[in-house]
Parts: sequence; structure tokens; C-alpha cells
Amino acid sequence: MTATPEAVALAQAAAAAAADKLADDVRAFDVSEHLAITDIFVLASAANDRQVKSIVDEVERQLLALGSKPARREGDRDAHWVLLDYIDVVVHVMHTEDREYYSLERLWKDCPAVPLPERPPLEPPRAADPASAR
Repeated sequence: MTATPEAVALAQAAAAAAADKLADDVRAFDVSEHLAITDIFVLASAANDRQVKSIVDEVERQLLALGSKPARREGDRDAHWVLLDYIDVVVHVMHTEDREYYSLERLWKDCPAVPLPERPPLEPPRAADPASAR
């Protein structure tokens, strides 16, 4: 059994929301053949508590706009590893160090990756064109 198209779309929306808040190393795995409780895990990293909270809030906000509300939200107190459970999709937002330590990618390495939208590379701000300032 593979993840449903609805779960894939929800995971892609969650990944895009995380990327909007500059999450690092956003990945998704189809775990449906190994777990009966969910179809997809979305993983994202952040440098600090504040960014973890910001990413989680943005994922929740954007998925709510699509009509999806999490059944559970865990880990808010410490904000080192926050989990949003949307039943078919579980979003993990973790401190970079915690993600390296727990190495969830290693645990789910046999699961197929879910294709995610590519985030355009960040560009440095451009200097104003003197000719356009006139």
C-alpha cells in the first residue's frame, strides 16, 4: 500500500510551508508500508527554538487554510522537537542537533521519498540600480 494522493498533497503543502520559514533539509518519506498509523513523515530542521516554533506555526496555518487541522500537537514546551499529527501525515520539526542525534532518515531509509516542491535558492539582495533611482 502506498500513500494516498491526498496525503502526498498534504505533505507537499507542509513541506512548502516549512520552506517558507527557511526550514533546513526538508524531506518526506512514504512510511505507509511499514506503519499502519500514518502514510507520510515530513521532516524539517531549524537552528533554534524560535525558528522551530515559527515553522510549526506556519505549517499549521497553511494546512488549516487547506481545511486540515492537526489531531495532535506535541513538544511545544521545549520546542526542540515538535510533532504535528494530521493522521495521514506526521510533521516533525526538530533542532538540527536533535535531528542528527535521532537520525530519523536512517530509521526510514527503506521507505520511498515523497517528491517535494523545490524551494528557489536564496539570493543576496541586489544593489539598487542608480539609473532607476532617478
